[in-house]
Amino acid sequence: MGENPDLVVGADGLARPVWAASDPLLREYYDTEWGMPVRNEAGLFERIVLEGFQAGLSWRTVLAKRPALREVFHGFDPDAVATMTDADVQRLMADARIIRKSARSAPP
Repeated sequence: MGENPDLVVGADGLARPVWAASDPLLREYYDTEWGMPVRNEAGLFERIVLEGFQAGLSWRTVLAKRPALREVFHGFDPDAVATMTDADVQRLMADARIIRKSARSAPP
C-alpha cells in the first residue's frame, strides 16, 4: 500500500489533507471542526452565514474574518440578528473587518 499524495503528515505525526496541512488557521479548523456535527442553533446559523460569505472567496478568507463576523452578528444568535436595523446594516457595510458587498454595486 503506497503513500497518499493528498495527505501530509505534520510535525505532530497527524495526517491531514494538503489544504489543511500548512496554514495554521486551516489546520485548526480541520482539527477541531471539519466533519464534526453542529448541534445548536447558533452553530448552525454560523455555518450557514459563513457558507454564504464564502461565495467567490476562499474558506481561509472566511475563517480569518470569522472573529469579527461573530462579533457583529451577536455570536450568530439568530434572534439578535433578526432585530438588526437598517442603521446596523449601514454600519456593518463600513466595517472593513468583515466581508461585505453592496447590492447596489452588483450588476443588474
